[in-house]
Amino acid sequence: MASSLIGAVVNPVRNQGLITNVAVNSTKELVKVKGPGLFLSAEVTKQGGNSDLTFVILDIDGQNVVNISIAALFNQGLTSDNSYGISVFRSGASLETVTIGFPYPLTFNKLLSLKVTVNEPGVVQILANV
Repeated sequence: MASSLIGAVVNPVRNQGLITNVAVNSTKELVKVKGPGLFLSAEVTKQGGNSDLTFVILDIDGQNVVNISIAALFNQGLTSDNSYGISVFRSGASLETVTIGFPYPLTFNKLLSLKVTVNEPGVVQILANV
């Protein structure tokens, strides 16, 4: 929730979502937060799958903010912190983590929704935090 102090956040809360046994060609909402509020950052970690054709989707108040596949993030070279605000990392344990965080908080009045669309077989689980 926004504070009257510029740049301050009051009562921060982490919201987490987990899906397992993910079906191919499915879209799942991992985190849904009712507003008003501020979006500061998110991370989505995928285990399994071999083509990285899993899409991370962030909508704020019905407007799409992010919709990109893990493969596209790697192809675009967004593998380290950058001013675009979205990056992807691959661990030695075959996990891919997408982080989203912009230089300024994004305000939402009604709804923040973080979803994934899985278009690849073999995804074991996806975990998200906002």
